[in-house]
Amino acid sequence: MASWLHDAPQRSRQMSDSFAYLDIIFIAMVAAFIGLRLRSVLGKRTGHERRRPSRIEPQPAPVRGDGETRGDQGRGDNVVPLPDRLSGVRPEDEAVLEGVEPAAADGVRAIRSVDPSFDPGGFIHGARAAFAMIVEAFAKGEKETLRPLLADDVFTSFAAAIDQRQAQGQVLHTELVAVPGAEIVEAGLAGPMSRVTVRFRSEQINATRDAQGTVVEGDAAHVETVVDLWTFERDTRSSDPNWSLAETRSGA
Repeated sequence: MASWLHDAPQRSRQMSDSFAYLDIIFIAMVAAFIGLRLRSVLGKRTGHERRRPSRIEPQPAPVRGDGETRGDQGRGDNVVPLPDRLSGVRPEDEAVLEGVEPAAADGVRAIRSVDPSFDPGGFIHGARAAFAMIVEAFAKGEKETLRPLLADDVFTSFAAAIDQRQAQGQVLHTELVAVPGAEIVEAGLAGPMSRVTVRFRSEQINATRDAQGTVVEGDAAHVETVVDLWTFERDTRSSDPNWSLAETRSGA
C-alpha cells in the first residue's frame, strides 16, 4: 500500500504526459483535416484562374455600362487628343477644312500658316453675306455700298455697268431666292496676298426693264440657277481683317 502511494505521484505524471501527448495528436489531426478541406476548396484548378503575367503590361481601365472607361471619369476636358500619325490629315483639319474642296486644302493650310486666325467656315459664312449684299447693291446701283466691298478693278467695272444701265434708262430687278451652295474651290498666297475663290450656286430671278417697263433681258417669272466663281483677297500684312472681291467669273 505504502509502495503504491509512494509511486502515485510518478504514475500521475505519466498519465498527465500521456493525456498531453494525446491532445497534441488530436490537435494535429484536426489541423490536417482543416488543411485538406481548405485545399479542396481553394487549391482546386477550375480552368478559370487568371494566369500570372510573365511581364508587366498595361491593362485597360474597367469599362462601365455606358461604354466610358473608369479612367475617363473626372478627366473631363483635360484630355488632350494626340494626332494620328498614320493619317495624312491632321485631326484638326477635319473641322477646319469643312466646306473646302480637296484641291484647295493645301492652299488653305498655306494661308493659315501666315494667318492662323483664318477660319474657312467663318470665311464662307461671311462670303455668303457679302455675295447677297453685292448682288443686291449692284442691281440697285448703290455704288457707295459696293465701294468698300470690291477691289479697285472690280469696282471700276461694276460702276461702269451701273452707269451704262442708268444712262439707257434701264432698271435691273434681281431677287436672290436662295444660295444653296458655297464652297472654297481655290486658295493660296500670291506674295503677301491671301486669295480664296468661292463657288456660289444661287437661285435668282433677274429681269432688266427699259424706261417703259418692258422686260428687255431676263425673265421676271423664272427662277434660274446661277453658278459664280468669286475670288476674294486680303493683304496678310494689314491689320484690316476685311476681304475684298477681286475677281468674278461664271462657273459650271
